[in-house]
Parts: sequence; structure tokens; C-alpha cells
Amino acid sequence: MAASPQQVFARRRYLVLRGIVANPLLGFLWRHVAARDAHGALQSASGEVTRAGGAYGDTVMEHLLERLRPRVETETGLALHPTYSYVRLYKTGDALAPHHDRPACEISLSLNLGQEPPAPWPLWIAGTDGRPSAVRLEPGDALLYRGVECRHWREPFPGHQLAQVFLHYVDADGPYSAWQFDKRESLAMSPRLPI
Repeated sequence: MAASPQQVFARRRYLVLRGIVANPLLGFLWRHVAARDAHGALQSASGEVTRAGGAYGDTVMEHLLERLRPRVETETGLALHPTYSYVRLYKTGDALAPHHDRPACEISLSLNLGQEPPAPWPLWIAGTDGRPSAVRLEPGDALLYRGVECRHWREPFPGHQLAQVFLHYVDADGPYSAWQFDKRESLAMSPRLPI
């Protein structure tokens, strides 16, 4: 008897979801990221990523975060709180250093929104066995993983551009539940700053 997605996720700590978003929504999301880039609305990242522009809490992506939450709950078997979304546009030569995510990214969904050219670019992940696996995502495919537990990275991007959105959640009954909305008052709001 084949293992259920929840059993695979519990054992490996990650799961590949094919075709989780399809057209016309997928095309809309790709055009949205391209328009944000064309208008200079994607900020250069720092930390684990080299040069790639991105946006925290984009209203469209926050909507997607909530829209996909029931599917992520089904695949993981967990009740989840949304934390935040982050969209990134990788360009030639961009890379993602090996890392583990912060507590707000306990359960993460890395979704390919589109790419030029269409050749998949591996997303590397090390699950519970510690061995790295190359996951190749086509547009609409996603990697669901425990970001706090699984080390993940990307080698330099050989293509022209690739849009990826990261949708983050926490287990509603888990140790990171206080990170709901990434400690904002709700989704699509800036974090509270000291006065």
C-alpha cells in the first residue's frame, strides 16, 4: 500500500506538488511579477540570496497564501496559520546559499510562477536523511517543506529569469504558532515598528 502524502511529508519533511496552480491564474501571477519588476517594485535581497529582487507581503501573493492554505493543510495533515509571502525574481547568475529558515517559515511552499527559458532549475533540499535531492519544478509546481528543519539552496541560475513565490505557514498547534501573520496584525500589512 502506497504511503499517503501526509506520511511522506512526515517522514521526509518535504513533498513535491505538481500543477498546484494552473492557467489562467498562473499566467496572471507571472505577469504580475514581471510588471512589478518593470516598475522597479522589487527590492534587491540580502543574506542568502545574491542580487535577486523580491517583495515581502505583496497583496496578490498574500491572497495566494490564503487561497492555497487548505491544500497545504491537506498535504501536511496539519492545521496551519499563515505567516507571510515573499515573491522573488531570479535572474542570470542569482543563487541561494544553503540555509535553514526562521521560525515563521516552519512549513513553506516554494512555487514556480514562470521562467525563461522553460528548462527547470534545480532547488536542492536535504530532508531527514541529510542527503541532498535536486527538485525540478515546472511553472505551477511547488515544493512543500519544513523550512526550519530542511537545509535548502540553489546553484547560480543559468536562465534569463524565474519568478518564485514562497508561501509560509506555522503549525497552529506547534512551537512557532506565535508567528501567525509573521507577528503582524494581519496579512498584507507592514510589520509594526517601534515609535
